[in-house]
Amino acid sequence: MKARHGITSAGKVKPPYRIDVQYACAAVASPSAVQFQEWVSQALTGRCQRAGLTIRLVDADESAALNRQFRGQDKATNVLSFTADDPSRATVPYLGDVVICVPVVITEAAEQHKAVPAHFAHMTVHGVLHLLGHDHVLPQEAEIMEAMEREILQAMGYADPYE
Repeated sequence: MKARHGITSAGKVKPPYRIDVQYACAAVASPSAVQFQEWVSQALTGRCQRAGLTIRLVDADESAALNRQFRGQDKATNVLSFTADDPSRATVPYLGDVVICVPVVITEAAEQHKAVPAHFAHMTVHGVLHLLGHDHVLPQEAEIMEAMEREILQAMGYADPYE
């Protein structure tokens, strides 16, 4: 299923971001493609002029398999990001893929007393920032990335995800 490119839920034209949303997991609480378009656009605005990426919503089995294969961890995780090998080859530079595990995000939202859409927004922004080269391995990197996440989410009306 493709997102409506360049249009937010409010109908405002956004920069040329091409977002492909893949629903590989049936879940009632999954956000719409329009919501993902808005979250990705907010994460990219001011950081990247043109880009394409894929958001893939998966179940715990697919998340665990990817996490095992690429990170050596035998468990499902909330979000994984896979940068494209050569983003310049496409008409619109392709950044890569963000894989979000629906059941993990829903469970975490309940455990952390967060609204499910707010946690999906956070995981989307977090994954996109990884595609842009940000990381949180070192404490100073984590501070920078978390500050960016807070700023982006606040601009969309979401609370600080780390409180």
